Amino acid sequence: MPTAAVGRYHAPMPDAPPPPEHPHPRAHAALLGLLALCLLFGLWGAWTVVGGSARGDDRALESELEALRQEVATLTRSDQVSREANRDLQGTLAERDEEISALRADVAFYERLVGSTSQRRGLTVHGLKLQSQGEGAWHFTATLTQTLNRAAVSSGTLTVAVEGSRNDSLERLSWSDLRQLEDAPGVDYSFKYFQQVEGDLILPEGFKPLRVIVRLAPPRGQAVEESFTWAEAAAATPRSRPDA
Repeated sequence: MPTAAVGRYHAPMPDAPPPPEHPHPRAHAALLGLLALCLLFGLWGAWTVVGGSARGDDRALESELEALRQEVATLTRSDQVSREANRDLQGTLAERDEEISALRADVAFYERLVGSTSQRRGLTVHGLKLQSQGEGAWHFTATLTQTLNRAAVSSGTLTVAVEGSRNDSLERLSWSDLRQLEDAPGVDYSFKYFQQVEGDLILPEGFKPLRVIVRLAPPRGQAVEESFTWAEAAAATPRSRPDA
């Protein structure tokens, strides 16, 4: 017996959702532009915060650096001033030491000159010092003393002569030769105990001095002469003493 086909009931299928609609191209571009703008705004904000902080740090560092530069400049100037003051002080102390040494030598000289045990002597040239002035010019300082008659005043004129050699020949230069003036007047002196008499002389070119002769000529009485080797007279620098 033929089987009857059994009919099957098929429930109706629900309608499939319609496919999504694609956005309009202009709306899509606007959305992308908005996203890009937001991203750029965010980046700008971050850069502003970071950059502002960095600029603030740079200004702080620059300010600190400038303060340090000013401090270094101040300390450098202070050190320079201190060094200059120290050099000036050292120079002043050296001058004072030299003055003290000179005063001690003067005291010893006075004691020998006027001391009760000192040997009394008549008019004499106690010492002679020469200082080069360059180009053959020389300045001389002669120390004159007299202790034989302490109540009297010694006066007169002083002249100098120099013996030496030139062109392998011995030669004596007179006072007029040394002063380069014919009939040159001598240097006046007048004192009771001692006096330093100063003057200038000029040696001719090629002349080699060996000995200096100092001549004292009082208005009355015999002249006095004292000789010194040139090397001895030029060896030391004279100290100034007051006339007495």
